[in-house]
Formats: sequence, structure tokens, C-alpha cells
Amino acid sequence: MATVKDIATAVGVSVATVSNVLNGRPNVGHVIRKKVLHAAKQLGYRPNRAAQAMRTGRTRAIGLVLPDLTNPFFPELAQAVENTARSFGLLVCLIDSQGRVDGESDGFALLMQHAVDGVIWCPLGPRPPAALKKLDRPVVLIDRPGPGYAVVHSNYVMGGELLAQHALRMGHTRVGLLCGPQDLESARQRRDGFVNAAPDEIEIAWEVNVGFDGVLTPQAVDALKRRRNVTLIVAGNDVIAISAIRFLSEHGINVPEDVSITGFDNIRWTDVVTPRLTTIAQPLGAIGKKAVELMHGSMSGEKISARRTIFDVTLIERDSVRRIGRR
Repeated sequence: MATVKDIATAVGVSVATVSNVLNGRPNVGHVIRKKVLHAAKQLGYRPNRAAQAMRTGRTRAIGLVLPDLTNPFFPELAQAVENTARSFGLLVCLIDSQGRVDGESDGFALLMQHAVDGVIWCPLGPRPPAALKKLDRPVVLIDRPGPGYAVVHSNYVMGGELLAQHALRMGHTRVGLLCGPQDLESARQRRDGFVNAAPDEIEIAWEVNVGFDGVLTPQAVDALKRRRNVTLIVAGNDVIAISAIRFLSEHGINVPEDVSITGFDNIRWTDVVTPRLTTIAQPLGAIGKKAVELMHGSMSGEKISARRTIFDVTLIERDSVRRIGRR
């Protein structure tokens, strides 16, 4: 098995330089760092993480705290994070909050016990768990913005605007909203982006808030049953949209023949449900990659607390929206 000394000999640098590179320290130039990492890969070097942790006090492990892995959006997000983390030689410790505040808090406490070097966190709600206050490690928010942290997310306002523009192109001017939970900034921005895009042209006939888990509330059920002559329903995410499509179908209401519907996120289910769902695609690969890059930079000494990275989104037109007029 290759050793640090073998890498140093191959590159022509000191063992200390190789050690600095492999431990993510910032005091090595880009060219030398690249050569060391290439040599380590070519020689098949595998670090002893337990020994490194004993020497440096760093585990090379990061936590990933997600709200609910039964929502297919989050496993896709987790995969995007893990792919990049692995390329940096980082271990990802995944916590599923299971939609519970105590589950999120317990997860943070568990990560503290395992001495992770930082946490990438998609908040369950607007208030951080008490255990987070005791975490003296960098935190990067992902998907759901919040004040005081580095954050990586999509341009939700842009997504709402794209849906409003599409609605008008397809002739829909009377709309019902199945918004996501409005205590989350990501849900508010989706809703506001749509509502404010064309207030003089699109009438909001009714508006109901639904959890991102897609469980329809009694108010949502009542709105879907009555519809009140809306021609389009705009859902806060794809899971809500798919739940609504199923409910409407069970009550003899066909999508898009009787009413059109849109989602948000572009989870993998959207292309296999019937009808295929028109939605907004988030660049999950880029979001996960950037979150890990920020975390790795922070672990190397960079200041990241005020950084906000926002990615553009894309409208994906499928079968769930019917054209009802010309514009």
C-alpha cells in the first residue's frame, strides 16, 4: 500500500507538503496540490482516517441533515452532495429528520457526538434546533435559505415567474394555488414569484398552503373538489402536484382535460406519472457540488458565513398543462 513518503518521492516534495495537501490545509500552491492529489490517485493511496483524526482532531466527515427522505427530492439532493464529497475524500453522515423537529435536533446531537467537521443542512422549519447552537463547526444551508449562514439554493422567484409566463402562453388566467408551507422562505419565494409576475393578467381564485410532503389538508381537499372555475392549479412542489393529480383522478376530474396543473423541483417521478408533469427543474447536481465546495473551503480556513449562491432554474414543459386559448 502506498504511503505519504511514496507520494512525496513521486512528486519531489517533502512529506510535510504531502501531508498538508491530504489534510486539506490551505498553505500549498494549486499546482503542487494538483500534482500531489494526482500522484496519490495513481499510486492507490488510501489514508488511515482514524490515525489522521487522532493527529489532527479532524474526522474528514461532514453531516448532511435533510427533512424527509420519503420525499424523492431529498434522496436526489443527498446523492448530489455525496458525489462531490467523495471526490474531496469526505465521508457524509446522513441524518433523516423524518419531518419531526425532535428528529432534527437529535440528528444534530448525534453528529456532534461523532465530531463531524461541518454540517450541510436543509432546515425543517424557520427556527434552528437548540443543538445547532452548540455546534462549533461550519454550517452550509442547502435548498432552504436562512439568515446568518452560507446558503446554496435555486432562484425560486425566477421559477414562479417562469410558471406564470407559461400559464399566460397557454391561455390560463384563473388559477388556484396549492402553496408550500409559507413559514419557509423557499416556499414563499415560489409563491410570490408567480403571484407578482402578472398580477393584472392572472386572477388567483383561491390559495391553500400544503406541506412539502404532499399530504393534502382538508382545506386543500375542499378547494380541489370545488375548483371554482380555475383552469390551472399551481402546486408548491412536485409531490403536492402528484398528490393533487391522484385526488382529482379519484373524483373523476381529469388532468389536463378538466384542469391543468404544474409542479416545482422536477423530481424523477414527474416524467413517469400520468400525465407527465410540467414543472420547474432545479440543478441539484450544481447545488450539491457548490455546498460541498463551500464546506471544504471552510474546513481549509476560508470565511464562508455570508456567502449566498443562487442557481437559475428551467421550465420543463410536459403534458399536464393544456392550451385553452391563443395569446
